[in-house]
Amino acid sequence: MPTDPDAPDAALPDGIVAQTSRVMQNLEVVLKGLGLDLSHVLQCRAYLTEFERDYAAFNDTYRGFFPADRLPARTTVGVTALAVGALVEVDCVARGP
Repeated sequence: MPTDPDAPDAALPDGIVAQTSRVMQNLEVVLKGLGLDLSHVLQCRAYLTEFERDYAAFNDTYRGFFPADRLPARTTVGVTALAVGALVEVDCVARGP
């Protein structure tokens, strides 16, 4: 989720680019806690509340977190709503060494 881990009740970032960046940064924090990083991600599922409007900007931002030659498998789904009014949610499957 695009929430601030240090202030979960704070307002969400404005717009899909800022929310996607926050989601990916939050995933990095979780992975780091497991001794992993985004290079260990095998597959992601992304959920967008405004699919047609936000897909291109989401995709560009998301791709920036991975090397161009090492994108994990991904499914992106349009949904009617997400918790806390978020525009985007991403979950992932990672594999450690």
